[in-house]
Amino acid sequence: MTEQNSAHSKELEDIRRILQETANVCRNELYKPGHSKDDHFKHRPRDCSDIDIKQESGVYKIYPESSADGLNVYCDMTTESVNGGWTVFQRRISGKVDFYRDWEAYKEGFGSLQNEFWLGNDRLHILTSHGKYQLLITMEDFAENNRYALYDTFKVGDEKSKYVLTINSYMGSAGDSFAKNNGQKFSTKDQDNDIYDGNCATQFKGAWWYTKCHAANLNGLYLSGNHSTFADGINWATWMKYYYSLKTTAMMIRRLK
Repeated sequence: MTEQNSAHSKELEDIRRILQETANVCRNELYKPGHSKDDHFKHRPRDCSDIDIKQESGVYKIYPESSADGLNVYCDMTTESVNGGWTVFQRRISGKVDFYRDWEAYKEGFGSLQNEFWLGNDRLHILTSHGKYQLLITMEDFAENNRYALYDTFKVGDEKSKYVLTINSYMGSAGDSFAKNNGQKFSTKDQDNDIYDGNCATQFKGAWWYTKCHAANLNGLYLSGNHSTFADGINWATWMKYYYSLKTTAMMIRRLK
């Protein structure tokens, strides 16, 4: 080995040693006695809005407050990416995943983050309980027309409240089919929490914050466009009425900073 190569190798070793020492110091500072767990959360993303928007859309691990172990979520980094990332909690794209499920399934979440899924009502509550969140819903029909609905306030209560919904301040191109659900509880085929005499979830084959019953049914059956049955598809009434089931939908939240 030449003297020049030897010097270069020593320099690399010195750099590695300095980097390791720096990492150890940071780790010790982060976990040393006297630091609260809140100090630790400052160094990790609470949701997708804390992740650099230059990153690609995909699955990332986030650490909401009161969730020390973190959870995997899908981050949309392309939709309105100039203002930050969106944490996606619902996606319909193909009909391969059954969304006509019971209370426990919607509580825990189901599907694949890379495909169709519901993130889980418990996780939605945790995410929206710490800070003010806005909701963005994107949708597409089978003619590749796109619409969106944006709500400046979105929050989901805990299971004891039946995941009660707080939502208001609409803007967008799809029309407002959701704000009237403000204050409603979540219903599934085995838990009827709506204000209708019957069970909206069983009648319209979905799970939602139903009233008497709905103007939106984004967890309804995947019926691929026009359908003859009334209001049991992936419906958004202010855009495509009750006899058209949308091709794709995505529901996502972003924390206002």
